[in-house]
Amino acid sequence: MNHYLAQINISRFKAPLGDRSMKEFVDFLEPVNKLAEESEGFIWRLKDEDGLPSSYLPSPFEDDGMMAMNMSVWENMDSFKNFVYGTVHSYFLKNKKQWFEPIGKPYFVMWWVAKNEIPTIQEGKEKLDLYLKVGPSPQAFTFRELFDAQGLPMT
Repeated sequence: MNHYLAQINISRFKAPLGDRSMKEFVDFLEPVNKLAEESEGFIWRLKDEDGLPSSYLPSPFEDDGMMAMNMSVWENMDSFKNFVYGTVHSYFLKNKKQWFEPIGKPYFVMWWVAKNEIPTIQEGKEKLDLYLKVGPSPQAFTFRELFDAQGLPMT
């Protein structure tokens, strides 16, 4: 396999991370990120220079400090899907309305990267913009319409 799967997702916090209403989410940031890093097929995740989760990084999507961003790279679709839906991460996905506001546009996209490539935040933003502009394609897709690394639709 010459490609890995990259993903970016963005969210808008309902409250600042220091707010009591965000406590459960904040308390689980590190454990869930550690679980990701220990998961089969995990390659890389975006974090700041001090190793803090990317939720603490400035976002290119908004400048009010309320946007969260997450990027990661996985060996393959199955390993990423298993982490998203087969671990405690799924609890936070199911309960996202507790901590995040709807943003009214696509907030998640995947794409294939060369095995030795680490995507940039700008690349992730461009992939989200592409998905918003043209919909699913081999260059930007979601779990609803998957493409393999050769650009062929997956069933």
